[in-house]
Amino acid sequence: MPFSAPRATPSRRARRRFSATLSESGSWGFPRTAAARPGSKGRRRQMDIKLNDDQLEISRQARRFFENETPMEYVRAMFEDEKGFTDEIWGKMAELGWTAMCIPEAYDGLGLELLDLAVVLEEMGRAVVPGPFFSTVMLGGGGLAEAGSDAQKKEFLPRLAAGEIRGTLALHEPDAGGDLDYVRMEAKAEGGGFVLEGTKVFVPDAHVSDFLVVPALAKDGLTLFLVESGASGLAVSPLPTMDGTRKLCVVEFGGVEVGRDAVLAAPGQGNAPLDRALRRAQVGLCAECVGGAQKAMEVATEYAQVRIQFDQPIGAFQAIKHRCAQMYVEVESARSILYWAAWAQDHAEEEAAMAASVAKAYCSEMFTRTAASAIQVLGGTGFSWEHDIHFYLKRAKANEAALGDPVYHRERIAGLLAG
Repeated sequence: MPFSAPRATPSRRARRRFSATLSESGSWGFPRTAAARPGSKGRRRQMDIKLNDDQLEISRQARRFFENETPMEYVRAMFEDEKGFTDEIWGKMAELGWTAMCIPEAYDGLGLELLDLAVVLEEMGRAVVPGPFFSTVMLGGGGLAEAGSDAQKKEFLPRLAAGEIRGTLALHEPDAGGDLDYVRMEAKAEGGGFVLEGTKVFVPDAHVSDFLVVPALAKDGLTLFLVESGASGLAVSPLPTMDGTRKLCVVEFGGVEVGRDAVLAAPGQGNAPLDRALRRAQVGLCAECVGGAQKAMEVATEYAQVRIQFDQPIGAFQAIKHRCAQMYVEVESARSILYWAAWAQDHAEEEAAMAASVAKAYCSEMFTRTAASAIQVLGGTGFSWEHDIHFYLKRAKANEAALGDPVYHRERIAGLLAG
């Protein structure tokens, strides 16, 4: 198997840091399900969308970290940088245990829930943090965690948890969407393995990834493969993007040979695990949207209180007041949807798909509307390169298109409603 270098264990220090803030019950779970309570057998799972003390502390820790370590000067520098992040910041995030949060303890992770990770992603969105965290943790790591065998997980997940390796998902293809039904890349059985031929586009952070999770069509149907970045016949090229904090690539598979041990799910059995991984990633992206929208709203409302026109703050004018109020309503609504969707992925499988699509459709559009409204409140200042608000609109538009746009998710919602 690839990546056989000796494994370091910084995640142990991360676990100690997390365990210092565990509640008396020792549980990070959010929230407890009805089935876990005495006498609740047979009742529908219950939900409480308030963050617990541990999650609030994770959020505060993350905000302090990003304010100190990834200020807007860092974001601007990485926007222009080809790599898009620094190893120093990546290492610090791994030391804090964030790369290990949703990896099971059996694979040297922290074994937390998606909502615990969502509060970190919310703060990342607030700070428009650049780098491969989302692609590694939610896409590459998520696909591996859902589809990999026990042996594959033991080989890769501990190193991913420790921040030693990075991964991504190569899903989109030219002239096709991100739906699994659009996958056309072929995986031909040859010898004792497979040969991959085709092109994947809009692959996040492929230029800095150690492995890619690749859906392709084998004889038996959709199959997932783990392809290491140095494989012969694999070519990665950067794509120009509107959001320079989110690096995207084209990946060409020119007769890439992989062995049977590279198959993550059994041949033809890739749909279900990849769909679960994508749902969780969609919710993670929604967390970024909520955090980014919260910051954009705060920037706008603060400006409305200090910008003077006609001898009074512009926030005194009805048009500005209504715009700011609408931003607040939408951000708070999106946060409630986000927390429900994150909870559902771990506690309510029967509503997980609906929750993920509702969240992605609403939160991504909300972020775009909020960032655009913030620019309107800021006026000419908001249109300048020197002001930071344009980074939020760029991230909003990128997130809106990623992992299924609102139209796609509304179609999914309609299908689920129709049964």
